[in-house]
Amino acid sequence: MPTYNEAANLPGIVAALMALPLPRLRLLIVDDDSPDGTGRLADRLADRYATGPCGPRIEVLHRDGKEGLGRAYEAGLRHALAAGAPYVLQMDADGSHQATAVCAMLETAHRSGAGLVVGSRYVRGATVSGRWGVHRRLLSTWGNSYARAILRVPLRDLTGGFNLWRADVLRTVGLGGAEAAGRSLRSAGYALQVELKYRATRKGFEAVEVPIRFGERLRGSSKMSLAVQWEAALLPWRLLLAGLR
Repeated sequence: MPTYNEAANLPGIVAALMALPLPRLRLLIVDDDSPDGTGRLADRLADRYATGPCGPRIEVLHRDGKEGLGRAYEAGLRHALAAGAPYVLQMDADGSHQATAVCAMLETAHRSGAGLVVGSRYVRGATVSGRWGVHRRLLSTWGNSYARAILRVPLRDLTGGFNLWRADVLRTVGLGGAEAAGRSLRSAGYALQVELKYRATRKGFEAVEVPIRFGERLRGSSKMSLAVQWEAALLPWRLLLAGLR
């Protein structure tokens, strides 16, 4: 769970995750030196949930500065793999991803044997917050359609960040080995979601989408910038030109 200025949202989502009937669930919070004190708050939450069947239930990875969501996810995914996690779940800290969906995603992974389970906004049964404006809905729908058309990935929600990965899939798509190996990943921002899914499906791993209820962030403001949107628009072409087919 990457965080940057999410102090107002973090306690609620942490409490919801810790209440799930998954006693071996461990939460890794990756904080990019948030000016609002999110990192210090995360440390206090880790102390609160310091006891579990596998040791502390929450760990905090403090990074020196803000390099982008993709780099934060990359650091967190590597850390989880190094710790021996058999499955790694990505989710946001702003409350848009519902903790109650985690058990269903894990059950789907076990039942189907899929290497990737996507908490999807764009399959039958999914709902999106009514607080989303028309512009944001159009941007999200167009972004998914655009990336799918270029990369020909058979997933409806390529850009979403609520994903459950089997560990071997993440290692295969560029997150295994030494830290330097990850620089084969081309995305620093939100586009990492597209890149990892593209790599996984091109390697032949099965991906399954399950419907979710996607909410608006509870508090604070989005970190989506124009530069991040440009990166997402250019990434599919960069992947194709790099020969990652």
